[in-house]
Amino acid sequence: MNDQNLIPPKPGEIRNPKGKPKGTKNRATILKKWIKVRVKIKDKSNPLLKEITGTVEDEIMLALIHKARSGDVQAIKEINDTLYGKISDKNELTEKQVIEYINVSKQFPEKD
Repeated sequence: MNDQNLIPPKPGEIRNPKGKPKGTKNRATILKKWIKVRVKIKDKSNPLLKEITGTVEDEIMLALIHKARSGDVQAIKEINDTLYGKISDKNELTEKQVIEYINVSKQFPEKD
């Protein structure tokens, strides 16, 4: 181990001159900025609706819903996890989760 690493840097001393420059924004900050940008959205799931205005986040959610409606299991799981929370233990459900599942299932009866 290098003993210099144990000594705190002196004021103004630069130990990693090629490191990340001060003021550089991280990916999460940049993503939060761009996901809130207003855009015109063409919704594939509703052909009567030509174009709507929303955020990039809205556009992503509509794309996820479209994938789920076409049968994409991963998209369905992502929507369920977002709306109802992830199941912590796949072998055991709480009474509240069972009741919630039954109530949701009643909204979408199986087709004959």
